[in-house]
Amino acid sequence: MFAYICGKVVDKKPTGAILDVGGIGYELLIPVTTYEKLPPVGENVKLYVHYYVREDSHALYGFYTMEEKDLFLMLIGVSGIGPKMAITILSGTSPEQFKERIASGDIKALTLIPGIGTKTAQRIIVELREKFASLRKELSSDNLSFFTSEKMEEVFRAMVALGYGKSEAKSLVLKAYKKLGSNASVEQYIKEALKSI
Repeated sequence: MFAYICGKVVDKKPTGAILDVGGIGYELLIPVTTYEKLPPVGENVKLYVHYYVREDSHALYGFYTMEEKDLFLMLIGVSGIGPKMAITILSGTSPEQFKERIASGDIKALTLIPGIGTKTAQRIIVELREKFASLRKELSSDNLSFFTSEKMEEVFRAMVALGYGKSEAKSLVLKAYKKLGSNASVEQYIKEALKSI
């Protein structure tokens, strides 16, 4: 019904935002990842939306990127996952991390997200894994260790904080990982990643 909404941010909090569109206030439920990207109150923003209708509730869910919206739709298609749980899952991880965890079958990493137990994590992986089959093929055994390592995620976040785009940062960190192996320190990985630029 709705694809996206463009409007002025009237109010925002980690779980929701209100956009003014031509004098009408639209209340959107959002994941934390979208909240972190919202502009200050008073500025305009475009959010992709999904209008969720049940007998007992109608709600608009908003997402900063189409990728987040697509993942939300996939998640609510998993048996036992409702929109609130889907928003919680999206709030607990980036779309890239989530896809990588599904593709690699990383149950442990998924259970770190609040509200996700082992059985739910297994069900999500079973039902969504084929959708990320192409990504799974890209993950070699080296890449698998990289994507599921907290240490490498820390290095990746550091590179992003230094101003590199996510895809560039991922490529640089992966090069450093392949050169140094799995036993280097966070600092050593960062230095090696910066050297390869």
